[in-house]
Amino acid sequence: MKRDSLASLGLGVLGLGLLLQGCSSTGGTTDTALDGPRGKVVTAALSQIGTRYKYGAEAPGKALDCSALTQHAYSVAGVRIPRVSTDQRKAATPVQPEKAQPGDLVFFRIRRGLHHVGVMVDDKRFAHASTSKKQVRLSSINSDYWQRRLIGAGTYLN
Repeated sequence: MKRDSLASLGLGVLGLGLLLQGCSSTGGTTDTALDGPRGKVVTAALSQIGTRYKYGAEAPGKALDCSALTQHAYSVAGVRIPRVSTDQRKAATPVQPEKAQPGDLVFFRIRRGLHHVGVMVDDKRFAHASTSKKQVRLSSINSDYWQRRLIGAGTYLN
């Protein structure tokens, strides 16, 4: 495993530790919500923080686009999902965005014909492969930018 991959993995594990610590002390998402497949999806998404964004890329630890990130995170949990964000949305069980749980997907329309997807990691943040920052990162679901573009949420988990 390359040093960059190890650094990304370490950052993701550290991020998950901080997430769980914060959740247990703030009354947010409970630790039990991150057991099982949901925890695996969140951990896999967080492990890719800092990975380079590249349209069409499907190489965890090297380069990913948004739907490859979500596909990878679900595959780690043993769940197969479609490759493209619009297909991921169509095939997912719809969830009200304000009720999205860690591991659920959130979908955005950036502009006509351009869609985006991310993985909720807690009740306020989602991991996604950001085109503007050129890397996988965390963002606030409550920011004006993302709220204006949010078109739905969905899950493949129980």
